[in-house]
Amino acid sequence: MAADPLSRAFAALADPTRRDMVARLTLADATVGELAEPYDVSVQAVSKHVRVLEDAGLVTRPTTAGRPPVHLEAEVLSLMTAWIERYRRQAEERYRRLDDVLAAMPDAAPPSRTTRDTTARTSTTRTTTTDEEHRP
Repeated sequence: MAADPLSRAFAALADPTRRDMVARLTLADATVGELAEPYDVSVQAVSKHVRVLEDAGLVTRPTTAGRPPVHLEAEVLSLMTAWIERYRRQAEERYRRLDDVLAAMPDAAPPSRTTRDTTARTSTTRTTTTDEEHRP
């Protein structure tokens, strides 16, 4: 069963090397050899990475002879961005509603640090006193 285009794109970008390749392709088209230069892997390995990006629709290569440049397809990135943006807006709306609820709550004075420190010392003192009282 083939995954939907969005799932294929996110899966392809799960690999940091492929994400780096996509970032570099935003600057200019490049051949597989040029894409391979900064990595300590074979051109064949980079070619496999490019194939995964192709299968996800993130890049294309012309079918011309020679060393065709790899071209980034911005449409798939736009699809991914739209999906992320929709859920980002929903999350922001949820947090905005939470902020509204918190702002509407009556202000309760938080316990002061001195009160908490005194309470902690009193509890320790009571425990110590109780322990001493039961010693033979």
